Amino acid sequence: MSLHYLLYHTVFRTKGSMLTINEEHERELFGYINGFCTNKNCKLFRVNGMPDHIHLLLSIPPDQSISQFIQVLKAESSKWLKLSPSFPHFIGWANGFAVFSYARRDYDTVRNYIMNQKIHHKSINFKEEYNSLLAEFGIDSSKDRFFED
Repeated sequence: MSLHYLLYHTVFRTKGSMLTINEEHERELFGYINGFCTNKNCKLFRVNGMPDHIHLLLSIPPDQSISQFIQVLKAESSKWLKLSPSFPHFIGWANGFAVFSYARRDYDTVRNYIMNQKIHHKSINFKEEYNSLLAEFGIDSSKDRFFED
């Protein structure tokens, strides 16, 4: 395989944006996601989130599709969450996800952004946060269906 550095910031939410990822047990979920990434030969640099959504900063090899990777991650983590007594109200992930690519020079900024989720969500809600990400990449939010289940 050739050398690569593909840096992705991906975001996905719980079905119905339900508050089902409790802070008390979120580290269990994050550990599961880290193990999943390791088993798929991917590097998870940072994972964090809120009760209704999570952010990942990761690198996957170029022979893997980011869409397929996230689809399988969501399916497998959903099964795991539904079996876990720590997440009794989790019913699934919403249909979509968002993924943004970044250059290496942006690594620290994106990593810190994800690391500080709980701080910046004291002053901004998830929809505002998501729309600002779309604006950063010049994506028209009026055509986006991220919040539709």
